[in-house]
Amino acid sequence: MKQLFFLLLVLLVGSEATAQYATATIRGQVRAAGQPLEQVTVAMVGTAEGCTTNAQGRYELRNVPAGPAEIVFSFVGYQPVRRRVTVAAAQTLVLDATLVATPAALEEVVVTGVSRATELRRSPVPVAALNRRDINLNANGNVIDAAVRGVPGLSAVTTGPNISKPFIRGLGYNRVLTMYNGLRQEGQQWGDEHGIEVDQYDIERIEVVKGPASLIYGSDAVAGVVNLLPRRPDDGPEGQLHGDALTEYQTNNNLLGASVGLRYHRAGWHYGGRASYRLAQNYRNPVDGRVYGTAFRELNATATAGVDKTWGSSDWSATLYDNHQEIPDGSRDSLSRRFTRQVLDGGDDIRNRPLVPTAELSTYRLNPLYQRIQHYRLLTRNRFRLGTGELHALLGVQQNRRREYNHPTLPEQPGLSVQLTTYNYDLRYAAPTLLGVEATAGLNGMAQRNRNQDATDFPIPDYNLFDIGGYLHLKKTFGRLDLAGGLRYDTRHLTWNDFYVGPNPATGFEQQVPAAPGREPQFAAFGRWYRGVSASVGGTYALNERYVLRANVARGYRAPNITEVGSNGLDPGAHIVYLGNRTFNPEFSLQQDLGLAARLPWADLSVDAFHNRITGYIYQARLTDANGQPVELVPGNATYQYQQSGARLYGAEFTANLHPTSLPGFLLNNSLAYVVGLNQNNALRATEGNAAKYLPFIPPLHARFEARYTMPRPLGPLHATYVRATVDINAAQNRFYAVDNTETRTAGYTLLGLGAGTTLRAGQREVAQLFVQVDNVFNMAYQSHLNRLKYFEYYTASPNGRSGIYNQGRNVSVKVVVPF
Repeated sequence: MKQLFFLLLVLLVGSEATAQYATATIRGQVRAAGQPLEQVTVAMVGTAEGCTTNAQGRYELRNVPAGPAEIVFSFVGYQPVRRRVTVAAAQTLVLDATLVATPAALEEVVVTGVSRATELRRSPVPVAALNRRDINLNANGNVIDAAVRGVPGLSAVTTGPNISKPFIRGLGYNRVLTMYNGLRQEGQQWGDEHGIEVDQYDIERIEVVKGPASLIYGSDAVAGVVNLLPRRPDDGPEGQLHGDALTEYQTNNNLLGASVGLRYHRAGWHYGGRASYRLAQNYRNPVDGRVYGTAFRELNATATAGVDKTWGSSDWSATLYDNHQEIPDGSRDSLSRRFTRQVLDGGDDIRNRPLVPTAELSTYRLNPLYQRIQHYRLLTRNRFRLGTGELHALLGVQQNRRREYNHPTLPEQPGLSVQLTTYNYDLRYAAPTLLGVEATAGLNGMAQRNRNQDATDFPIPDYNLFDIGGYLHLKKTFGRLDLAGGLRYDTRHLTWNDFYVGPNPATGFEQQVPAAPGREPQFAAFGRWYRGVSASVGGTYALNERYVLRANVARGYRAPNITEVGSNGLDPGAHIVYLGNRTFNPEFSLQQDLGLAARLPWADLSVDAFHNRITGYIYQARLTDANGQPVELVPGNATYQYQQSGARLYGAEFTANLHPTSLPGFLLNNSLAYVVGLNQNNALRATEGNAAKYLPFIPPLHARFEARYTMPRPLGPLHATYVRATVDINAAQNRFYAVDNTETRTAGYTLLGLGAGTTLRAGQREVAQLFVQVDNVFNMAYQSHLNRLKYFEYYTASPNGRSGIYNQGRNVSVKVVVPF
């Protein structure tokens, strides 16, 4: 730890000795229809420089290198504006822009999955972006839900409203890399019972790479990347403390949310902070009523500081996440279907559990069986100008502690308690352009230390991991053709010592014990190196000003995670005993992407098709004995053992965002996503037939339609007033992994949503933003195929003919944002 902070200090202090460079400042205001436009992205093409406009539409780019520059103003729903300027040293250039309301999201600038800031339409791999307003438009249980509603091809495995794991084109868990401000999110990703440990009220922008990104990020990005970008504190008027306050209420689970953020910047220094709190009762639906075990309480805090000078910039942040989340198990009375609760440890009989009192289903007080997840993060991002090149350095340390309290007779005794400490590093050098070639070289990786704490269940051992990888990425433009590609090599070392478990005479449960003669370890010592080569080559070709064709071929790499290799115990929250396999080799994917994007005067259109073949695909399968009967190593808990074979996935996404020129302010956004996942385990398919034909966790065909009308002119003090309607269509999923009833068919369903909102202004000052959303208007009873609660069922038959737990019913959300 001391060495890490010493290195961080060297990076910051040493940068002051870097040679001074001639720089300038560009500032101005962005308007649309005569009104200031907030949250417009202002970016300098080919660099990492950028900012967003404040509530008055103003922006400021500081420390712009003297010389020619190209500035892009972009915002979803508006035609981007490009300006080429030349600035002199120490000059302050005023550069205003006016945007026209014709959606052209294809020219947004993105930073995820690319070596340098790149226009979205010039990325050979499909990338989608959502800004803060997109996130606020919808009622979200968590930030991943917000992304799922806005990005076709992105789905989530859920365990209630506050727990969502992102899946991209049918692949998830450690195949999707989730990042916070460029730092890879490292928690217990193998678990189903917790979500992404970030403050959703602090996220300014979400960028999603739909395809292999192992070239830039290494292992765990074979399916893509979800990058959650927080709001920068250097917007708003200089020398004035400003910020925003947010409050939210949702009717379905009586969710209460509040958040306050502060920002300040002066003379190149900026500071910010945010504190957020959310709490909710059990959610409800028309079949189950209130679903016992889904209430939660969540606290978040963030502090940031940074400096922008002629030598570059340095940003520092610290975050705290503390979530108390109940653990549902789905146990019920067999006749009334009312939920029951566990009150005993030994001798617990599901059929004789007492009913949950009605009063306990509608309370903010959490039940004794819950999990607590704490995540702490320190992060520094640094950028140093070296002539016309740039050196980027990211260093971070994060600690994730997860405890599951699942003993009703000993409520203070956690059943699971693991603590994961991760040190991340990422160095990247963007070389000066030479002969039209943009070259970027990088080195990144991490070191991890996982330790079990005072617990009674030990699904994984104490382990140490070290990971490092280096890459070279090249890009060159030939007129209308942009070509990009690169090569990467990764190596990872995973090791642990003998880990012994034995009885605790004081509690009667298991505990970690020292080695003793004749005692067999639960986890025998292990050590192995994993290595892999990733590569990517692709390009975009502008057929003309309106049509862009893109294609990419990429080889992705993923080392097996700890649970796939080393697990040998009960995960109490999942009620599953997991068994790993020490012989696993890394996964490798070969994916081809082909897409076409069109920007027309009246529409933005895009279609993307992909084909992905994975060797060494790792998945879970129910363990059976010689007679084909399910094995229960721990009574009442299923046993799954990880398997490795081949897999093939293919599919497509289509979007058509219409904005008729004859109807100003009217938008009709349409999207369609389809993916098929095929199991290539020929031996299993030979014995199980069609039951083993498909992969698990594959979302069904999904279509989303949104009609939105925004008043083109203010209604007195009300600006940007809108009304909207959404229709989500999910087809039946008949292609599922049916071996041992791991998955079952899921019926199709259609959900209607309605919304409205406005911005209240007093002159040029924004007073408040109001968002109202009604989801599942008709209170439909439905089950998502990726909802884990669908399979929480203890009986083979049900008196009402419905099995498992259903998704959330009708929900009305009201959100108010007050800037100050």
